[in-house]
Amino acid sequence: MPVPPVLEMSDRARSVFRVVVESYLRSGTPIGSRTISQLSGLNLSPASIRTVMQDLEEAGLLAAPHISAGRMPTESGLRLFVDGMMQTDEPSDAERAAIERGVGQGGGPIEEALATASAVLSGLSACAGLVLVPKQEPILRQFGFVPLTHDQALAVLVGSDGSVENRVVALPPGTTPSALIEAANYISAELAGFTLSEAQARLGAEIGLGRAQLDRVSRDLVERGLAVWSIDGAARPVLIVRGQANLIDPAAAEDLERVRQLLDELEGKEEIARLLDGARNGSATKIFIGSENKLFSLSGSSIIAAPYRAREGRVVGVVGVIGPTRLNYARVVPMVDFTAHALSRLMA
Repeated sequence: MPVPPVLEMSDRARSVFRVVVESYLRSGTPIGSRTISQLSGLNLSPASIRTVMQDLEEAGLLAAPHISAGRMPTESGLRLFVDGMMQTDEPSDAERAAIERGVGQGGGPIEEALATASAVLSGLSACAGLVLVPKQEPILRQFGFVPLTHDQALAVLVGSDGSVENRVVALPPGTTPSALIEAANYISAELAGFTLSEAQARLGAEIGLGRAQLDRVSRDLVERGLAVWSIDGAARPVLIVRGQANLIDPAAAEDLERVRQLLDELEGKEEIARLLDGARNGSATKIFIGSENKLFSLSGSSIIAAPYRAREGRVVGVVGVIGPTRLNYARVVPMVDFTAHALSRLMA
């Protein structure tokens, strides 16, 4: 039987359905008609509630895992609830501050900020945090060195998209302030418009042909400055996962097989990354529930994901969480959305 739209359900059916779903999302267990009649304020007898629940079960929205064990929502029921009935809760001031603080930390590789954001989101949601990393290397626009100590400097790279990355680089012996300026000017003037790997290759060719008008110290600085970003874009981590331990509930022994399956799926990051990549095209947060995606047909897991953007609104990655289908969607969805916006501000 096809699942009915929310508007085609009676007020009584919607009320009972909401109570069952919200109870399940809180406890992870089925709920019976007698409990509903005592707790919900529906002013319905247990017999009337049982009739409504039977109708909802026949419609494919509820299921009874065991005889006389009460009802719980099916994945179709969860989808109906999430899309048509859920009222989201805005992140609290403390949650917003924690996300902003996590995203704003660092000044090193962008992956560090993304990993921190993923860890913060994992801690707040009690799920595993996921971040799909931007795939492309930055294209050089400007480069600079800021002296820190006698043997260290901060290498500052400005990309063509306006992104800025800072990394600490060790200085060769005998480095002078003028050598730092000469090396930075050379990179900005001669290597702008290239990706990092292209810039390294061009520098090597120029040195090989004797065209790089640099003294030994300045040339060493240029090579070191580029080397701190020398990881090719394709070799960067595709997916950052933090907080897998949140998925393990020792008290839920019957759930351990599902968790083991989910952890196996997280080990195969490429499959998860491909799924998250599907959220790039959306303008809003996407929710993948259970076996709607074949990847989670065994683990019965859900993903909440939102794209984050660089300048001019270009989508560069996806952030989200993964957990059991009984996620607190109303709380986690806006939390993921806020993290995506925070990352977008960082990237822009």
